[in-house]
Amino acid sequence: MYTSILVPIDLGDSGLAKPAVSTAATLANTFNAKVRLINVLPMTPVMLAEYVPANFDAQQRQSCEEAVAIVAAESGIAPDRISSVVRQGGIYHEILEEAAEINADLIVMSSHRPAMKTYFLGSNAGHIVRYARCSVLVVRT
Repeated sequence: MYTSILVPIDLGDSGLAKPAVSTAATLANTFNAKVRLINVLPMTPVMLAEYVPANFDAQQRQSCEEAVAIVAAESGIAPDRISSVVRQGGIYHEILEEAAEINADLIVMSSHRPAMKTYFLGSNAGHIVRYARCSVLVVRT
């Protein structure tokens, strides 16, 4: 049923990622699907660029790649069926771009229960659910 599953990972809230990774692992093992973990780094604001080291973005990317590799290793998914990527930009935009690039047929993501502010401001999960061209499974935490 599923061949390519994309799982967005927020490294700032590792507890939030665990239910999505666990769900994706179950689906991947059931359907022999491939899983792609994605973490999106925000762009460094121009106003802060002169106050951070010249290699700040590269250092951030490297530490994120290492952290996502640990999540992948602990996922319970065979190493030949899991991969990861770190992208930089707007969260929901980059997730949707990655889903299109890998022809994902499912996005599995965790989301907190909605608060009043997300009803008015919207959330990344809400944008992904609305604009994804594939199925989206939101795992509530």
